[in-house]
Amino acid sequence: MTELRWLDPDSLDFPPSSEALASPNGLLAVGGDLAPARLIAAYRRGIFPWYEEGQPLLWWSPDPRTVLTPSTLHVSRSMAKFLRKTAFRVTFDTDFSAVLRACAEPRDYTDATWITADMRRAYEELHRRNIAHSVEVWDGTELVGGLYGLALGKVFFGESMFSRRSNASKTGFISLVRELERCGCELIDCQMPTDHLESLGATTISRAAFVQALDRLCNEQIPSCWRNMPARAQD
Repeated sequence: MTELRWLDPDSLDFPPSSEALASPNGLLAVGGDLAPARLIAAYRRGIFPWYEEGQPLLWWSPDPRTVLTPSTLHVSRSMAKFLRKTAFRVTFDTDFSAVLRACAEPRDYTDATWITADMRRAYEELHRRNIAHSVEVWDGTELVGGLYGLALGKVFFGESMFSRRSNASKTGFISLVRELERCGCELIDCQMPTDHLESLGATTISRAAFVQALDRLCNEQIPSCWRNMPARAQD
């Protein structure tokens, strides 16, 4: 049985993702911290932190990996009709903190959250460094949906989304994918499969293929377009 590796606090090295456990799927390492340099090193290797308050810091790299490419985005007829008629307005990086807080709120199916206070502080710092970004969906002046994640090279790593109105998170996600395609992004990491994401065109690839793609795409820089992303009605 593979033993979990405790991370060296003085090193940014991670064990190879191939050493991750099969059950629970993808659990790779324990410990370390949420410093920006460590988080960036992790994401570039296909590794992300996920733990609940009171647990040690856990690092994951599941196999297979759920991804979406902008060219395979699927918008159903009913969703396309909704987007043409909706009064929702989408913005980018307008209120990162509010999106983060909303994603951390308890869900209908659980009171637990993996977005701990330390997590929030860590991603706020990445946002200040123009690495973590948010999408906001508004109904008038009310924030009704959104998501956040990290942009590294030609990859966007989706972290969490929330919805307070029907189709709000889908509206934000579709708008984001369209803008990322315009910017030259080639891959969106969705981490784990859900019916919601699969309905939008997400699929699964092997962890090995995902890590190989990251080796190339995270090093292919594109101009930062987040500050130029418009607040837009849906097209």
